[in-house]
Amino acid sequence: MRILLVEDDAHVAGALSEALGRFGHAVDHVATGACAVSAAVGADFVLLDLGLPDLDGQEVCRRLRATSRVPIVVVTARSDEVDRVVLLQSGADDYLVKPYSTRELIARIEAVSRRTHGYPETNAAGGTPADVQRDDLRTFGSLEVDPRTRQVRVAGQDVELTRREFDLLTALLSDAGAVRQREDLIDEVWDTNWHGSTRTLDVHVGSLRSKLGHRDWIQSVRGVGFRLCVPPSTHASES
Repeated sequence: MRILLVEDDAHVAGALSEALGRFGHAVDHVATGACAVSAAVGADFVLLDLGLPDLDGQEVCRRLRATSRVPIVVVTARSDEVDRVVLLQSGADDYLVKPYSTRELIARIEAVSRRTHGYPETNAAGGTPADVQRDDLRTFGSLEVDPRTRQVRVAGQDVELTRREFDLLTALLSDAGAVRQREDLIDEVWDTNWHGSTRTLDVHVGSLRSKLGHRDWIQSVRGVGFRLCVPPSTHASES
């Protein structure tokens, strides 16, 4: 998605942009409420911090909602129930109270997107179109993984994986962007009683990188493990 990040702190905005980019999102950053109102055109999602220098975040919500149905998640330090209720009444779809984790942020964005964008209707024949979005279909950048059918696509192209390769990919995708420890991956993909060489994991990672078409899909973290990332070239093509 193309996310409009409304945040007046440049340091926070940089960190958030990097984190969202790791999950395959293109980020446009503005630092004021006035800019947010004008820049929201074309955005798929708005992540809005309340502490802006020109307009109160609630007013920004109201102005955005008056002209657009774009999903809005508000980031706030206000934990009072009344404040949260007012935010939702102003047009926010959800909110996050500081401090929060990147995993929680991504989960909220995905949940709000599912609710607000909805699901395609069935076709005239009673079936569903090929591009129906389902709750169990996982996407990460140009990567699509269907756990139900065990199908994988990259940029719309089918990728044939072995059972172990698919299980390894889904294990990495379960916490995409975060580092998964080698021992945890072996326990999850193979078995907690696995006594073989850990070299097996490296071989499967190498094969998976090759089949996904770019070695940067899976980054090595020396002495720790691996993490799933969207390759830089993919960012460039999506932006």
